[in-house]
Amino acid sequence: MSIQEQLTAELTAAMKAKDAPRRDVIRQIQTEVATAKSQPDFSGEVDDGFYLKIIASYVKKMDKSRQEYEGLGERGADMAAKLAFEVEYLGQWLPKKLGEDETRALIAEAIDQMGVVGDERAAGRVTGQLMKNHGKDLDGGLVNRLVREMLSS
Repeated sequence: MSIQEQLTAELTAAMKAKDAPRRDVIRQIQTEVATAKSQPDFSGEVDDGFYLKIIASYVKKMDKSRQEYEGLGERGADMAAKLAFEVEYLGQWLPKKLGEDETRALIAEAIDQMGVVGDERAAGRVTGQLMKNHGKDLDGGLVNRLVREMLSS
């Protein structure tokens, strides 16, 4: 079953269950897909790869927004919770990324191999090397934060 078919089935189930948060996020993805297809430079197939790209882009934007809302404290709590649900729900279609512990181990190994222990100026090189070799398995934001943290200590 394609991602498009899965989303359609999920939307139908959400509407029957009166599950507004799930219904809304699926409709938003459908809107994002329609917008991308209508761009003048669009060419190609609307396949699972296209849906994955749209979902990944949307999740990245919503996760960043969620973090900003969390920074607002009490005022942004409701919106942060809504966005956290969306990110978690859509994550079922995205490839799984390595967790913090596994990422930290890869970073430590890369820092040792590159011989840049304690050199904060090497953060970009370390991050670039990791993303080049393991990019599909890593969360770029997490890598960036951990590399800077590990090189500064």
